[in-house]
Amino acid sequence: MLLVLDVGNTEITLGLFAGDDLTAHWRLTTNPDRTPDEWGSAIGNFLINAGHSPNEARAACIASVAPGVTQSLVEGILHITGVRTTSVDASSPLPIRLDVEEPLSVGADRIVNTLAAVAIYRTDTLVVDFGTATTFDCITADARFIGGVIMPGLRTSADQLTRRAAKLPATELQRPERVIGRRTEECIRAGVLFGAADAVDGIVRRIEREWPGARSPKVIATGGLAGIVAPLTTTIHAVDPDLTLYGLRIAARHLGLSW
Repeated sequence: MLLVLDVGNTEITLGLFAGDDLTAHWRLTTNPDRTPDEWGSAIGNFLINAGHSPNEARAACIASVAPGVTQSLVEGILHITGVRTTSVDASSPLPIRLDVEEPLSVGADRIVNTLAAVAIYRTDTLVVDFGTATTFDCITADARFIGGVIMPGLRTSADQLTRRAAKLPATELQRPERVIGRRTEECIRAGVLFGAADAVDGIVRRIEREWPGARSPKVIATGGLAGIVAPLTTTIHAVDPDLTLYGLRIAARHLGLSW
């Protein structure tokens, strides 16, 4: 089996593949204070609770934008499974082209999103990834990443709002019932989520106006909050919550891993 990890600054998403099928996935908080033993224990428990022995993992592939936790995480995986983890980055030999001015600065998550979009959708694609930051990845049908947009993520915006305004409470991010809030929590929820949805629509429309060629891209949402925000937008065509995990599985094949 193949273990894949998408390591963000806030959360780590893990997936377990049997062949090409995603059989289980989990989330962990990105905690730089965890030791390799603690990471290994957490991942081992996930595998055991899903009915698998850690020894069933034959390969591991990681895309990380949080270098502060990567080494401990990789050591934990080695300890619990005996498998050395392969990392994906801008230097990896993958069948995509990073057609931007600074290709080595492209994040690993955006690279695997590009790989997945090319393999799965086979058309011009705009991937909107709702993570710590909300990223817009512009991908052409001929397997080129041509750039995009990075804006603050939903939780980042909400946390900053409640942290800097003493009388505003922390609020769960769930779909607002209406725009005009009757309680403070409703006001925050409407502002954060409707504001994010309208910002996404505005950026997508701007990207479409600059898109090379006459055809508009297919807009795909992914990431932990995609299922909440996408229904509030008018420009997102589909939600693919596991796109990054599938991109890692595709990358693993191209990098010669077997499981």
